[in-house]
Amino acid sequence: MHPTYFPNIATFAVIAQNDIQWEVEDNYQKQTYRNRCYICTDLGRLMLSIPVQHVGGEQGRQKYKEVLVDNSYPWQRQHWRTLQTAYRTSPFFEFYEDDIAPLYEHTFEKLLDFNLKTIQSVCDCLQIHMPKQKTIEYRPEPSDVKNSRFLVSSKRKLEIRQEKYVQVFGDRHGFVENTSILDLLFNEGTNALAYLRNQNTNFLNV
Repeated sequence: MHPTYFPNIATFAVIAQNDIQWEVEDNYQKQTYRNRCYICTDLGRLMLSIPVQHVGGEQGRQKYKEVLVDNSYPWQRQHWRTLQTAYRTSPFFEFYEDDIAPLYEHTFEKLLDFNLKTIQSVCDCLQIHMPKQKTIEYRPEPSDVKNSRFLVSSKRKLEIRQEKYVQVFGDRHGFVENTSILDLLFNEGTNALAYLRNQNTNFLNV
């Protein structure tokens, strides 16, 4: 499984229910959850995207673990302000605020390192073990593990049956499914782990 930016609920349900090995030896691809996540705001579903330094020309592709964050733009301040605006009235935002805010106060050089840190922070909030195992080589078709790398695709529609929970702007937009784990954490708080462990993950059997 790929480490992504504050993974969506489907991905975090897999993390909560299984032993995970992180894929860190693959090539970086654009338009995936590697550098984006979706939250709920007063305007509905909103994407938060981390700017990265793209390698072009003769250098060609680069590995995910080598991708650098473009910190010339104050994206961290923007993302945190957006999260504050979206979730300040949620039941558990203040409860977890001090755990999440430091991620937006320190500069990270590499995208992979930042993503792993976001996952670590959520695991700490959920009080579960952070998966540590990483790949040491890229294998297109691994045979001894379940390949869940497809979850990184932001364009792929998952067939999930997600139990509804109360969202801040649910009265305006209805239930918005499979958003970032932050949406579940800020709205459900201490119930989030039980929710993840009860989430159906049949979408893995594709």
